[in-house]
Amino acid sequence: MNNKIIIINGPNINLLGEREQSQYGSITFEKLKENCLKKSKELGLVIEFAQSNIEGELVNIIQDSIKKFDGIIINAAAFTHTSVAIRDALSIFKKPIIEVHMSNIYKREEFRKKSLISDIVTGGIFGLSDDGYILAIISMQKLLENEN
Repeated sequence: MNNKIIIINGPNINLLGEREQSQYGSITFEKLKENCLKKSKELGLVIEFAQSNIEGELVNIIQDSIKKFDGIIINAAAFTHTSVAIRDALSIFKKPIIEVHMSNIYKREEFRKKSLISDIVTGGIFGLSDDGYILAIISMQKLLENEN
């Protein structure tokens, strides 16, 4: 395998382009997906893109990823700060995981400064808008390449 990754997005990411452009820019979810698919193809990665506003669905996606994917890029969005269930599911995935946030969660409201997943992921990219996803894809490709 070694080249199949999933990009998992949490609540309200589907509303990119419509919500708080000062934090998230003007890119739409569909354009973000298109950009990620293009970069992945350039790097020889196969990706799937997932998004849910429902915590349990995200847990199911993560659990299903254990046997299907070599790496996870995750923007758990608001669940970053609240979901022990997502953290527990990610901790079972024993392959590279990159946490991405379009905004810098450490420069926002106090309750957003605590990520329940940062200490179990391989690395994180914060505050670089949609470019963070592209950097995460590049980083994931390098991580997977180094595993071989």
